[in-house]
Amino acid sequence: MIAFGFRGGLMDFYFVKFSTDVLLIAPASIGLIFALSRLWDAVFDLPVGHLSDRTQTALGKRRPWMLASIIPSCLLFVAMWNPPATLGGVGLALWTGAAVILFHSAQTMFAVPHYALASELSSDPHQRTRLFAARLAGDAGGLFISLAALFALENSAAPRETASVVGWCAAVVAAVLVGACVAQQRERPTTKVFERERLRSVYAGVWRDVSARWLVIASFIELLGVASLGTLLPYVSQYILHTPGYTSYYLLCFFIPMVASIPLWPRLSRRFGKREAWIGATVVKGVSFGTCFFLNEGDWLQIAVIIAIVGIADGAGRTIGPSVFADVAAAASERTGQQREGAYFGLWNLAIKVAMAASVALVGFALQMTEFRPNADQTAQTELALRVLVSVLPLLFCLSAAAIVAATRTRGSTLTALAADPELVSSP
Repeated sequence: MIAFGFRGGLMDFYFVKFSTDVLLIAPASIGLIFALSRLWDAVFDLPVGHLSDRTQTALGKRRPWMLASIIPSCLLFVAMWNPPATLGGVGLALWTGAAVILFHSAQTMFAVPHYALASELSSDPHQRTRLFAARLAGDAGGLFISLAALFALENSAAPRETASVVGWCAAVVAAVLVGACVAQQRERPTTKVFERERLRSVYAGVWRDVSARWLVIASFIELLGVASLGTLLPYVSQYILHTPGYTSYYLLCFFIPMVASIPLWPRLSRRFGKREAWIGATVVKGVSFGTCFFLNEGDWLQIAVIIAIVGIADGAGRTIGPSVFADVAAAASERTGQQREGAYFGLWNLAIKVAMAASVALVGFALQMTEFRPNADQTAQTELALRVLVSVLPLLFCLSAAAIVAATRTRGSTLTALAADPELVSSP
């Protein structure tokens, strides 16, 4: 997860700005590229999840997919950050688009089986929360490393050359760490049956699971409000706060509190219930985002505090959310006697990817429509668009997600029972 977080952080926090301000790709074009890549990646999650459930090798079900992801993901990451200097215009956009789309596909071959593996390592619901917390800690460790690379990129006199070095370093680190993960990890033996099923019927069955359906919808809406933060921060820092080069500092204000809060959420979920802890954190996160609308030039301390609160609250969605979903997936597997964790997390990842695609595309098209000008003072219309994107929309999305999770109490969903008594997941 350190390797995963390192590359993901560079992609989410800086690649859009690198594309518009360094490679000089039009904002709408890079927004469309990210949207297409996330949408394709989301669709690709489904067969990967289903096929990893059905894979039977000496390495197990999940590890062969993780192993196969290493070479393509590393080479494609280098290609993204190091396009040929002779390319420009349509050719550069096509190169970048192909590299981004294929890179995300290769990442999926690692992410979905790894999610499913974390779900399968323990049958104890609270230990699952700790496992997903540990998974998040590794991801955050990689994100910390990406902030150092981000600082170097933002302050480099030759950003294209620096990006090439960063890309190669990230590729080597990822190859070593993911290879070590595959070599050291072991999988629990399973007694579940492997029936041949059509992909469509498998996911139709997952979608009919009321708990799974509402969890996926809530996670999708919550992430719509959060995913654009990393993309927007470089723009907000430079064009609203007028603190160019400070993005890595602001992101530290997010990640340090988030990492520090990781041990907190398993304890709170055990004491108050997974569902209640998740709802409360999502409301706090949304309200914190809403206050960003009032930021002005020089308000670096205010945004640092806001981002710190968002970071603490976001830890709940990243640990408790997938843990509750793992409980639901485990309950379905026990009920049917079939291996379904990969399929469930394929759908979970699909929701995450579609939300990220929509948020990045929204940022790109909003900047294009408001006549964004790279490395120049922005119009009042562009500044207003940035404020709305970083505050009003996340507020609405987070509150909506919290309401959906809260409403599951009246929808006959097993989510309420799972939150109150997680031991029910072992009951048929």
